Amino acid sequence: MSEELLYKVENSAAYITINREKQRNTISPAVIKLFHEYLDAAEKDTNVRALLITGAGNKCFSAGAQLAGSAPEEGMDVFAKYAELLKRLASFPKPTVARVKGYCLAGGMGFMLACDIVIAGDDSQFGTPEVNVGLWPMMIGALIFRNVPMKKAMEMILLGEKISAKDALAMGLVTRIVPTDQLDGTVNAILKSLILKSPIGIKIGKEAFHNAASMSLDDALEFLSGKLMEVAATEDAKEGIAAFIEKREPKFTGK
Repeated sequence: MSEELLYKVENSAAYITINREKQRNTISPAVIKLFHEYLDAAEKDTNVRALLITGAGNKCFSAGAQLAGSAPEEGMDVFAKYAELLKRLASFPKPTVARVKGYCLAGGMGFMLACDIVIAGDDSQFGTPEVNVGLWPMMIGALIFRNVPMKKAMEMILLGEKISAKDALAMGLVTRIVPTDQLDGTVNAILKSLILKSPIGIKIGKEAFHNAASMSLDDALEFLSGKLMEVAATEDAKEGIAAFIEKREPKFTGK
């Protein structure tokens, strides 16, 4: 296992930690490759029911792709592989949680927004500073505009200024902010709740929503009605309904 990207499984949750604190947890091509490998491992491991992504240390979740010191062709390779990683993470079949502490900037915003749930410390700061160095948050924009109203997003992108956790919550960039000293407790409680849900129900549901996002309303409704029948036919759905009637906690097996 690379020291720059850590992976562990604990209590049915997989943890991926970007461990490049001195480099502001930026992502190199080698780390991106490992990221894909760890996502594959988490998806294949039936014991894993949720995935957490975070950055090492207290100062920065991630500042995105590592560009300093790279040749132009290497930079382009990073862009393409980063885009593939965002697609992989956004369509991951298990619930994903981002734990954000400190700065979350540029490509780090992409990692965060590709997750289903984002929990941030109340002293965290966010931003897309690319415009300040003559760049533009291209791939990140695909996720920003799926979460934030256009004018608010454009203001953030054009000014290139950092925004507070409170403003990020109001914009829809994060799902919850908590006092920093409560961050780990909140994240652990959310993971504990997620791993009790039906793995097959979540898998079918996430894939269905991901595919329906680009459909017309009529097509989406028809498609999703079929997916509801599919999930209702699972053993987990039958167990869940039986447990509800019998007033007990369900025991989901992922089948």
